[in-house]
Amino acid sequence: MPYQWPLDASELFGERYPQMVNTGLPAAVVDTVRAAVSEMWADAPGGWVHEWSKLAAAYADAGSHERAALAYGWAKFPTLADESRRVALAKQLEQYQLAAPGFGVRFERYVLELPYRGGTTTVPVHLLAPYDLPADRPVVLASGGVDSWKMDMHGLMVLLATRLRAPVLVFDIAGTGESTVPMTGSGGAELVSGLIEHARSLGNGVVAHVGISMGGYFSARSGLGGEVDAAVVLGGPVEAAFTDARKDAFGMDGIVGNALGFDAPPDPEQVALRTAEFSLRPLLDQDRNGPMLVVNGADDVHVPQHDTLVFQGRRDTVVDLVPDTGHCAVSKLPEVFPTIIGWLDRTLTATAGTGR
Repeated sequence: MPYQWPLDASELFGERYPQMVNTGLPAAVVDTVRAAVSEMWADAPGGWVHEWSKLAAAYADAGSHERAALAYGWAKFPTLADESRRVALAKQLEQYQLAAPGFGVRFERYVLELPYRGGTTTVPVHLLAPYDLPADRPVVLASGGVDSWKMDMHGLMVLLATRLRAPVLVFDIAGTGESTVPMTGSGGAELVSGLIEHARSLGNGVVAHVGISMGGYFSARSGLGGEVDAAVVLGGPVEAAFTDARKDAFGMDGIVGNALGFDAPPDPEQVALRTAEFSLRPLLDQDRNGPMLVVNGADDVHVPQHDTLVFQGRRDTVVDLVPDTGHCAVSKLPEVFPTIIGWLDRTLTATAGTGR
């Protein structure tokens, strides 16, 4: 079972505010919730889940289902550590599906049964695609991170689908969201491999992988291993982040501990044992990668600059360490995401031209 840990709600608002307002909620509304929240775990007035759920319910009652889904997404943040957050996730999914007719793109939700450690596990996915899309288009596989999951990234996913004129297959990485298995490097990568195989059957066989934050770890892994035709790594940890002291900042130690499957706050040694396999150094030492774009903010409090700059000089790799912004360059997403889309468009067009 997941666990709670000491967490300062005001510090989280300070760190996550740019993400809250750059992914679809009005700043004035976020400010109102921020002023009302005084405690992280209590499901009562002043509690994080209570105040965010109150906002979400108001949006739902007004028929603003997409914003209701976003607000419920923040209500269940940062992990499903109690029943009230599990309820918020269920309501987020309900509101998200109610909002689907207004997405402006075709939406389909279905559940895959994918190979996992000698057996199988279920992986719910969301497919977003422009209407009247030709069948011979590349497919973009996309995921958020350890605490911001597939529905939380909705606006960015729709941008990918509409600007690239491509289907976008969105999923939760292992240990997060609707996943039923803990987060591990090899196990999570096995699920990604199954998703890549499925994605190749949906379009013309060309697949790109876009990963955000911890999702960027898995897109870095699939890109470095040459599993996909293009990979975007936005704020992904790949090596130094797994031993860097900053991994504990803003509650990230508890967020990661929950994703790893612990049921109580673990000792550093326990975490080190489970994260030892995550380093991508073996893949970084090889030369198998496809085209890659690696982007992060220079002031990231979670992922050291090394994990971006280590890609400099690699074949078919573009590196962009964006100044004056933090994790995933989130405060500059309106500038950064069009750059990502432009790179993907050029890269996928060139890949299609090679006749894969």
